Amino acid sequence: MKPHTAAILLLFWLGIFTVHTVKGSASSASKRKYSCATLSPRQLNTRNLVNYEKQQVPTDAIMFITAKGIRICVRANQPWVQTVVKRIDDRRAAK
Repeated sequence: MKPHTAAILLLFWLGIFTVHTVKGSASSASKRKYSCATLSPRQLNTRNLVNYEKQQVPTDAIMFITAKGIRICVRANQPWVQTVVKRIDDRRAAK
């Protein structure tokens, strides 16, 4: 095999390896998570809240998720928030 042909084959295989490696690492990256940058000062209508996520960065908060998929962040240390979290947990356990 001529050196020129060997060099072309080597570059071809390096190109395929590089594309495969970059594609694999990009697809294995975790999906972007939502975070609580702003907090709602009001108490929410708890009937529409179906799920929640705990947030600690950038602030200690609870992100409530409504039946329509809307995400609303509130301070985690409020008494009504703890009541709603417990209610959602109880609903999950009953299923």
